[in-house]
Amino acid sequence: MSDKAKGDPELLVNENPDPLTKENVFITSVDKALNWTRQSSVWPLTFGLACCAIEMMASLAAKYDIDRFGSGVMRATPRQADLMIVAGTVSHKMAPRVKRLYDQMPDPKYVLAMGGCVIKGGPYAKYGYHVLQGVDRVVPVDVYVPGCPPRPEALIEGILKVRQLCNNESVTDRDRKRARPKVFRGFEWPRREGEAKV
Repeated sequence: MSDKAKGDPELLVNENPDPLTKENVFITSVDKALNWTRQSSVWPLTFGLACCAIEMMASLAAKYDIDRFGSGVMRATPRQADLMIVAGTVSHKMAPRVKRLYDQMPDPKYVLAMGGCVIKGGPYAKYGYHVLQGVDRVVPVDVYVPGCPPRPEALIEGILKVRQLCNNESVTDRDRKRARPKVFRGFEWPRREGEAKV
């Protein structure tokens, strides 16, 4: 085994002990093989709500080239995406649509919250009655990328964190009990006057 393979945990290592067949027969666990393929092709959902989406688009350009990490294929449908990058201000009117898109994504799915408005309301936190005070009240967030707006380098760092999360998945853990973050449940949708509580 080379020194590079020993130091890099993301590389898929051949666990074949036989020196005669080590070059021809590759032995590894199913979890390691599946996690390696998952982390090598994390496909984000095309989903931009405000100014952070401009930085997300900049990360796709030639200068930053997010495609070198296998994440350059922005999918237009949630049924083909692994990662939802929530980039921009989420209003109360948009929150149910964010939840619907999240529910339509296949498992395992990841959420990256990009920008101060998505994480805690940003500049609208005090007087913005229309802004959701954190997208983690609607969907479980795996990685937070702070900033207003965050630079493309910060988004790339967040995608690298998602790739590390992919290595913690297990085939036997279908519900992601070990890896799935929790949703903040203290949130209630604003009700109209006279509307009954559900």
